[in-house]
Amino acid sequence: MNRTPMMRSLLLAALAALLATGCTGTKAAGPGTGTTGKANVAKSNEPVSISNRAKLLFDDALGAFEAQKKANAFDYPSLERKFKAALDADQNLAEAEYNLGVIAERQGNQKEAIARYQAALQKKPTLRQASENLAVIAQNSGDIAGAVGIYQGVLKTYPDDASSRARLAEIYRQTGDHDKAMEFSRAALMREPQSVTAYKVMMRSYLERKQLAMAKLVALRALKIDQNDPELHHTIGLILLQEEKKDEARLEFRRAIEVRADYVPAHVQLAQLALEVEDYPGAEEHLRRILQADSKNAPAHLNLGIAYKGQGQFDKAMQEYDEAEKLDPKLAAIYFNRGVILHRNKGAPDRAIELYRKYISLSGGEVALNAEHPIFNLLREAESIVQAQREAVAAEEQAKKLEELQKQQQELMKAEEAKQGTVNAAGTNAPAPTQPAGATQPAGDVKPAGDTQPAANPPAASPPANAPQQKNPAKPDSNEPTDDLF
Repeated sequence: MNRTPMMRSLLLAALAALLATGCTGTKAAGPGTGTTGKANVAKSNEPVSISNRAKLLFDDALGAFEAQKKANAFDYPSLERKFKAALDADQNLAEAEYNLGVIAERQGNQKEAIARYQAALQKKPTLRQASENLAVIAQNSGDIAGAVGIYQGVLKTYPDDASSRARLAEIYRQTGDHDKAMEFSRAALMREPQSVTAYKVMMRSYLERKQLAMAKLVALRALKIDQNDPELHHTIGLILLQEEKKDEARLEFRRAIEVRADYVPAHVQLAQLALEVEDYPGAEEHLRRILQADSKNAPAHLNLGIAYKGQGQFDKAMQEYDEAEKLDPKLAAIYFNRGVILHRNKGAPDRAIELYRKYISLSGGEVALNAEHPIFNLLREAESIVQAQREAVAAEEQAKKLEELQKQQQELMKAEEAKQGTVNAAGTNAPAPTQPAGATQPAGDVKPAGDTQPAANPPAASPPANAPQQKNPAKPDSNEPTDDLF
């Protein structure tokens, strides 16, 4: 039976393409159908009958599912309401319970999906699809032993079941036992030649062993069975990538999302290819689709930040880096990309240095990185800028100190000059020395009234006691007394 692949979250690693791992498929089940799509013979533990109303409601829900599948536009809430109405009409309708599990899983509600599948098996133990889906969930969550136990239980009840063999083959492939994987895949195809699941295991096994021609051949055979299986287009795209045919690979990834718009692995590859050619708006579109399916995808948040940075939206980029760090603090590329923005766009090389060193540490140290890795040039550049800034600050501080010292010296000089001026001013304005008591004015200095001639050879006046002796006193230019000090 052809199955529609279920959506599985796939992380997008920063600056590196990821190879998508196996996706599983489910199909809406109708009453009385099993994994082969043929009517099952009623067992004693199956409901004897289903109410007519429940059958009508179920048929309506199944018809809506098929119509949405053809239109490649699923309205899961609407489908959920329809199948719930059918189940409410008859609680024994195991297929409605199962399909509600499929819808829950498509919407990422794995806990509810498990509960629905288990409830379906309680109502109808022969509903192998529910058992297989529980095994797939266990397998994808890392419970390999639990998955193997479920598959082996199915094979005990149905020894010729092809689907469980194909699922077991996938487990062997994932654990690296390719011989066993091929053995179980061929055994599944012998029992069900149209088993796309078995073909997928074989093509992935060939791809992992670099047998590209065989991988492509198997994928093309599977496409003849189901051209609307996005995983087949995706796998062919991966093969073309390894053949360095990126343009052709891009077309296959686009075909994958054309047949299934929410097929995450193809969006992963298209986002990566867009980032490589700096098509940042294109990368943003695919990354948003990835985050719609899984909002807690740390690498997707990181790469969305890279796409924002490429468009010059640095604040949005930093927000995405912060979100990625909350989800996965050990994702080294976060610190590299955040450091670049702080270094080149935010003028904070000192903070960038810390982030660059953290990236190197989380990457295993300098010895673990290629000597040509850009982190080393970025680190040296940031350190050089910081050193230049420190030297500039030191020079500025030195200049300020020198300026302050000069200012202080000028103030001292002004104070000294002011002090000297005060002393000079005090000396200039001092009163003239007074005549000692009882001394008389020398006669020679007195001019008789009307006498215009100076007295001949007047006797020299004796200087006052203790008066300083002047050397070569200057002769007055007039008969007025001078202001000179003696």
